[in-house]
This record gives sequence, structure tokens and C-alpha cells, in this order.
Amino acid sequence: MTRVAMMGSGSWGTAFAMVLAHAGCEVTMWARDPKTVEQITTIHQNRTYHPGIELPAEVRATLTAQEAVQGADYVVLAIPSQVVRANVSHWKPFIPESAVIISLIKGIEIGTSKRMSQVIDELLGTPPSQVAVVSGPNLAREIVQRQPTASTVASVDADTAQQVQAICTTNYFRPYWTTDVVGTEIGGSVKNVIAVANGMAVGMGLGENSQASLITRGLAEMARLGVALGADPMTFQGLAGVGDLVATCQSPLSRNRTFGENIGSGLTVQETIDITRQTCEAYKSCTPILELGREHGVEMPITEQVVNVLHHDHSPTVMAAAFMARDTRAESDLGP
Repeated sequence: MTRVAMMGSGSWGTAFAMVLAHAGCEVTMWARDPKTVEQITTIHQNRTYHPGIELPAEVRATLTAQEAVQGADYVVLAIPSQVVRANVSHWKPFIPESAVIISLIKGIEIGTSKRMSQVIDELLGTPPSQVAVVSGPNLAREIVQRQPTASTVASVDADTAQQVQAICTTNYFRPYWTTDVVGTEIGGSVKNVIAVANGMAVGMGLGENSQASLITRGLAEMARLGVALGADPMTFQGLAGVGDLVATCQSPLSRNRTFGENIGSGLTVQETIDITRQTCEAYKSCTPILELGREHGVEMPITEQVVNVLHHDHSPTVMAAAFMARDTRAESDLGP
């Protein structure tokens, strides 16, 4: 049986562990919280994130990272982007050299503006062909309810992408593979920022026209950055692009949209942080994403306004005004 280490026991990590087990894998989850480990091991639930959902018997948990990764064929990273460097550095001595590393993380590192696969390559010295990324319209709560969805598995090596595809295919989770890692990771990261902007629009009471405009121009912004970094523009028309963007912007289950909605409805950024139970990747990733765009000469007006609101005390109403004040251009223009 294929052995998988799930490094992280949050909402998405737990959901993907279920998918892997239903696909025939034996999954050992690493968790920091003793209560979570006990729940998963004894009653097969993670009540913190998915109360009432029973996990397969093939999913177990441990407090020890070394135990989780021992003998693993695949090591899945399901932790916040800004703690990847510290954690993976600590886990490096225990991770089998032959293990394929799978990233579920949708963020860009502060200080380096690196994508998660780049951070993994740097820390582990793993060849890029041994790293894969999973991204798509994958709201965890719907997945644990076994609602049908699809996703993208990306690796620079087609064989690796197809191997990962095979270990996570079920009757409710359908992955498609690609070799466009850059586009898949940029789509997964930028869509969170656009979802915060859309949430602000919802919180301010703006309607479907405003939201559709934000989402569509957000897609163009995402594609401009991706293409500048060498991504295939068609990736952004797929599951890791428009698919993930629509789900994250439109669903009340989306933590990034909810984060923006709270700010748009009048809460301060700090008040919103205080009531947010799960990681809002866009809060920290929006700044390095904007820096990445500037480094490559790509204009990212929506991202820039989100950074201004979240980190420079601008009002969400100013964001909306700035969006409408931009110069008009050809809609198909993917230049800077």
C-alpha cells in the first residue's frame, strides 16, 4: 500500500488525507495538537475543522514529524506558506530521499517572493521532477462531504504528475495533470488576493456586476504575472486558474473572501485577524506577490489596492475608486 505523510492537520490537509485514503493510500498525519491526534486516532474525526465527518480508518495521526514521514512514498505539505521554511528545515533529516513532495500550499514567501516549490527545492535539494503541486477549486468542507470536484496536479516531470494524479483519484475527486508548475502556483496564490478584494466588495454591498468585473480583471492580473514568469496562459483558463478563482471569490466557505468581507463591512484589519480561525494566505502573501509583479514589470492594480488596505490603512472604498479610475485599454491586453 502507498504510504503518505500528511504534514498538517488543518481543514484542507484533513480533506486531502481523506481523498488519499479513499484512493487506497495509508496516511499518517502530523499534527501539533494532542487533542487532534487523539480524535483522529480514536474516533476518526478532526472536530476542530470538520465536526461530524468520519475519516477512513487508513488515516492515523501522530505528534512526531519523524514518525509521520518514516517510510513515506509521498510527503504532502499542508501548512501555511510563511512557516514552510522553518518546518521543512526541521523535517529535512527525516524525509526519505526518494519521497515525492506534494505541496497543497497557495502562497508566496515573504522576503524572497518564491513560490512554494522553489522553497522546497532550495531546502531539500530535491530535483524539481520530484516535486508536485495540487491546486484547484477545492473548498475543503465540500470535499469531506464527497461533493464532486476536480483539481490540477502539476510537476515539471509528466511521470511524477501522473503518479500523484493516480494516488488521489476517487469517485468524487478528479485530478488533471500538467507540467506547468509556475502557472498552477501563481493561480493558486493570486486568486486568494482577488478573493479578498471581492470579499471587500461584498462587504460594502456591491452587487454582481462589480464582483464579476473584479473577478474577470483579477483573472487578467493573474495571467499577466504568470505569463511574465513563463507560465502557459492556458493554465489560467483551467482548474488552477479561473476554476479556483471563481470558487474562492464566490463561496462563503472561502476564508479569503470572508476575510475581505469582514473588512468591507466595517471591521478593522486587526479585528478581522482576531476573529479569523484559519489562515488567510492572502494577508501575508499579497505583499510578496506585488513585489514579484514589480520585479517583472507587471502591473497588478487589484493586488496593489489589497496591499494598501491590509497593510497601509487605506479604506476599502478607496480600493473601489482606484479600480474604476484606471486607464481603459484593450481587454485582451496581457502586457504589463
